[in-house]
Amino acid sequence: MRGFETDQLRTFVTVAESGSLSAAAPRLFLSQSSVSEQLRKLEERAGVPLLTRGKKGAALTPAGARLLDYARRILSLNALAMAELRGQSLDGELRLAVTDYFRPGEIAGMLRRLRDRYPHLKLHVTVMKSAAIEAAEALDAFDIGLSMRLIGARGADRGADKQPTGTVLRREALAWVAAPEMAEAPAGTLPLVLLPDTCSMHQFVVQLLMRKKRAFEIAHSASGVAGLHLALAAGLGVSCLNASAIGPGVMPLDAAAVGAWKLPPLPSAEFYLLGARRGETAFIGQARQALAEQFG
Repeated sequence: MRGFETDQLRTFVTVAESGSLSAAAPRLFLSQSSVSEQLRKLEERAGVPLLTRGKKGAALTPAGARLLDYARRILSLNALAMAELRGQSLDGELRLAVTDYFRPGEIAGMLRRLRDRYPHLKLHVTVMKSAAIEAAEALDAFDIGLSMRLIGARGADRGADKQPTGTVLRREALAWVAAPEMAEAPAGTLPLVLLPDTCSMHQFVVQLLMRKKRAFEIAHSASGVAGLHLALAAGLGVSCLNASAIGPGVMPLDAAAVGAWKLPPLPSAEFYLLGARRGETAFIGQARQALAEQFG
């Protein structure tokens, strides 16, 4: 019996993670028709449908959900074998600082897949505010930092008009978000749900609303994004989040709600790995490249 083709498995995994063929195609450097053809061949080999296609994108079938974990493990083992033979295996301890806005619902799975691919890598992860990560860049608090900056708006973040010195991983739109029932709330003093004032997103939102002369109050201050989700889902107020940080029970406000609340337009968020520091070891440089591949 013939096994699965790794290129087809890679396409399948990328579509599953991207949510659609059109979103996966540029990540694979393939045309959408080529992605569709690879998936067709994979389903033909599997003997069962793996994805359902619709206007909202591609969704896993029960068989596809079962294959997804196997596919990730096969690809990880394949990459591990290649790295071992080429002497590129990561063997050592790495301290990673990650901003809490970076794909909070997916980061655990991403770290697990990184561990599967590099089983000799001992990873120590600390979730920090972006401002704290950048402030500690010159210190020995971590080896690699994954930070966020807001772009395309005046006063969005420190260094907003400068290109980051590291490796850009992704860019996401920001949105005003709240529990569904908040969309019907009357315009008035805006109840904000934010992280503490040491958070760059907090600082940006407050400065933006003050410039626009929009009355607001801090209705709830959460210690982290998980707490922010709980407060928003409970209907305590409105917040600003990047697309991948919008949790369950929370939704972006539509244009009508944004207008009713008199909320200003928002910029985008950019996530990036901080650049190499002077005296950085070859191991950390290799680890940064591996993180860019896994998290990009």
